[in-house]
Amino acid sequence: MSRAIALRSGGSMPVLGLGTWEMGERATRRAGEIAALRLAVELGMVMIDTAEMYGEGGAEEVVGEAVAGSRDKVFLVSKVYPHNATRRGVVAACKRSLKRLGTDYLDLYLLHWRGSVPLAQTVAGFEELRSGGQIRAWGVSNFDSSDVEELLTTPGGKHCAANQILYHLASRGVEWDLLPLCRRHRIAVMAYSPLGRGRLLRHRQLKDLAQRVGATPAQLALAWLLARPGVASIPKAADSAHVRECAASQELVLSGPVMAELEQGYPPPSGPTPLEII
Repeated sequence: MSRAIALRSGGSMPVLGLGTWEMGERATRRAGEIAALRLAVELGMVMIDTAEMYGEGGAEEVVGEAVAGSRDKVFLVSKVYPHNATRRGVVAACKRSLKRLGTDYLDLYLLHWRGSVPLAQTVAGFEELRSGGQIRAWGVSNFDSSDVEELLTTPGGKHCAANQILYHLASRGVEWDLLPLCRRHRIAVMAYSPLGRGRLLRHRQLKDLAQRVGATPAQLALAWLLARPGVASIPKAADSAHVRECAASQELVLSGPVMAELEQGYPPPSGPTPLEII
């Protein structure tokens, strides 16, 4: 397995995987999406992140077909809709996801974002699934500091293993209080949209620096994230060339001067910043 983060649940989570947002929506793209996922696993990007929301289950079906025969190599993550996050609803939603994915367990199951259902109900559902073996660990997504703090006071809330949030070079607000809070409580951070949905790759400064270090802007941005303790990254890549590009970021080690230049060009927050959500 590739480099990994130790989870408070006792397992470990790879630091680099593939996101599947917008997969499973068009039949004409299905074969390419499956091929991209299989290639990612071959190249060591063994975490695959999906959700019941993506293509209304379509992405989970694509993932299920892609990992058939290699499930034991993959760290599989899915997410539950907030409106399905009651105690019974979580259990039922998870069973539907497992069926679409063609597996009998998830490595990590997340609440996609915070809704109106009390956290105690959601946590109770997660704990029932964990006790029953349908999930190995659970966590949340798009939770800001106040949400995490409330979760930690909820019965069973301290079992939260991960928080999936928007985080990349040009969006570092989480470093002020959310990232330190997660680290204190051993909650791994999963950075989604680590390339800023492609916008980051058009930055002249990042392109110039990447050229100087012999990498692509995407590899440089991912390598910066992979150097952050307790942070995993899940870029979206739906074609083989992009998958290979992302996978190569695992081998890129950034020097002190390069890191300093990135810090200067993309400075950390100077005060509290609300969590950005896509």
